[in-house]
This record gives sequence, C-alpha cells and structure tokens, in this order.
Amino acid sequence: MRKPLVAGNWKMNGSSASNNVLLDGIIAKSDTFASVDVALFPPAVYLHQVQQALAGTGLFWGTQNLSQFNQGAYTGEISALMLADFDCDYVLIGHSERRCLYAELDLDQRVLDRIVAEKYEMSVKAGITPIICIGESPEEHAVGRTEEVIARLLDTVIAYQGVEGLAHTVLAYEPVWAIGTGRSATPEWAQDVHSFMRQRVAKHDPTIAESLRILYGGSVNSNNAAPLFSQPDVDGGLVGGGSLNADEFVKICQAAVLKLG
Repeated sequence: MRKPLVAGNWKMNGSSASNNVLLDGIIAKSDTFASVDVALFPPAVYLHQVQQALAGTGLFWGTQNLSQFNQGAYTGEISALMLADFDCDYVLIGHSERRCLYAELDLDQRVLDRIVAEKYEMSVKAGITPIICIGESPEEHAVGRTEEVIARLLDTVIAYQGVEGLAHTVLAYEPVWAIGTGRSATPEWAQDVHSFMRQRVAKHDPTIAESLRILYGGSVNSNNAAPLFSQPDVDGGLVGGGSLNADEFVKICQAAVLKLG
C-alpha cells in the first residue's frame, strides 16, 4: 500500500509568533498520525524556523515554489540547488496560484506546462521530491476538458525527464474551481480523476504508476478528508486553509491514518 501524505501549504500566511503556536500544536499531536507522511510548506522566509522546529520529529518540510534556472540574474527566485543546500524535503511545482496570479497569467498553457516540466527536472536533479500540481480551471471544468488538461501536462513532464523521474515524484490533483472556494470535488469525482492520472502514467510504466502517490487538493477539511482519502487512488491531501489551524490540520492528518486500516 502507498503511504499516505498530507501536505500543508501555508501560502502567504504566518508570522514568527503565530508559526510557533501552529507548529507546537501540530508537533504535540504528531504521535497520532506517525504512520503517515506529513509535510509543511511555509513561506520561504520561515523555512529556517520550520526546519528547526521539525528537526527530529519525523515531519517533513518544503517550499512553495522554485526557479527553473540554476543561478543567475533572476531577482526574487530560489534555485533547487539552494533548497537542496537547505535540506528541503519537498517542493510544490505548478500550483494554480502561481499560474493564475503571476507572470504565467499571460502565457500559453503549453508554455506553462513546459515551465512546470523544467522546474520538475531541476528538483529531481537536486534530490528534492517535487509535488506537481495539476488541475483544470472553472472554464475547462465546465466544458469537460479535465482529462485533456491533465494528460497534456503529464505528457510534457514525462517527455522532459522520462517516466523514471516519476518514481521520486508526488502528483496533486487540484481542481482550480475548488481551491479556496469551500466547494470540494466529490470523493467519486476525485477518484475518477486520480484513476485517470494513474492510468496515464501506467501506459509508460505500470510499476511506477502503482507506487505513485497522488494527492487531492481543493478545499480539503476535517469533514471531507476521510471520505476523500478512502478512495483507492487518493493517497492523501494538499491542504491550504485547513493547514493554518493546528486542530484542524491534525484531524486531517488523522483521517489519512484511517486509510491504512
């Protein structure tokens, strides 16, 4: 069985003081979800704080983005080599908010997919586990283009690094129409999409596809986590707002434990 993973994406939230309260609350209950993997993704300025707090706890940490370049005149960017130097465990790649809110907004979708693939390649080479986010916009969802959007990005990623790279990768299905809206996909819809993703990879390598962890991300909370995680192809969650409250996040992590029976 694939080991569940719960990833808490803090986005642009937190302060030194509030982070300490959040981290203390999660660590205090970490023995109740020790059988699953849990990773926290703070803003980059708090990586050191989170790294120090989680040392020796068995919990992981990561960053919310990285550059597709190794080094150079890219003000404000962080390279995979820098993150590896910092012992980052995970990195989020291609999150919808990066696509929708920043420079990617005016780019063709195929160009965006190529940038995601380049960032993915950088993380794999640096030994950082990438969590590649894939999902359709409300407009794409409305006209039934979910599988087309997912297949296009998966095919681009595989073309860049080969299917072998996915052996050290996590995928996250994040329907953009559900993120931050309180409107989550049904467990059945999430399962259908996750199954499609796994089958797409299986065309290249069935063994890698079977071991590949695929998370669901889209308004995951303590009420819907257990039904979502109970689906055979849903291997945990990419949690946004629910990761900013220790009690709520702990309950989500505990829901992942239930998947192990």
